[in-house]
Amino acid sequence: MEIILREDVEKLGARGQVVKVASGYARNYLLPKRLAVPATESNKKIVEQERQAHLRRETKLKSEAEDLAKIMGGVTVSIAQKAGENDQLFGSVTAKDISEALEKQNFTVDRRKIQLDEPIRQLGEHKVTVRLHREVPVEVTVNVVKED
Repeated sequence: MEIILREDVEKLGARGQVVKVASGYARNYLLPKRLAVPATESNKKIVEQERQAHLRRETKLKSEAEDLAKIMGGVTVSIAQKAGENDQLFGSVTAKDISEALEKQNFTVDRRKIQLDEPIRQLGEHKVTVRLHREVPVEVTVNVVKED
């Protein structure tokens, strides 16, 4: 069965692509979840319009993210945490803590966009990548200091 994808589907194809799949897969999974529509001429036109609108929206979001990245380029955030011997933190600094610290400096960034491989457990300066958009990463310096 030929279908047109309305969303990117892992290991199948990208949005707007016409693909051939088993009819059961289309009927039981892709069509009910609105991930795809049957490949008819009218549906092809509708999906093309949706794709154009999506591209315009994506371009706008990317340009806004690039503007924010220019502003956030040299931002340093200080976070005070309780620490013991050898500059070891009692807790850890997570993406949520960094997001809250950025919010205090009037930068609203979702914690899921802050990329930490693992929570910060040491005092000192750490470089953290913030993905404002899929193609727009920006590095923020997080300075973890000892709480009095």
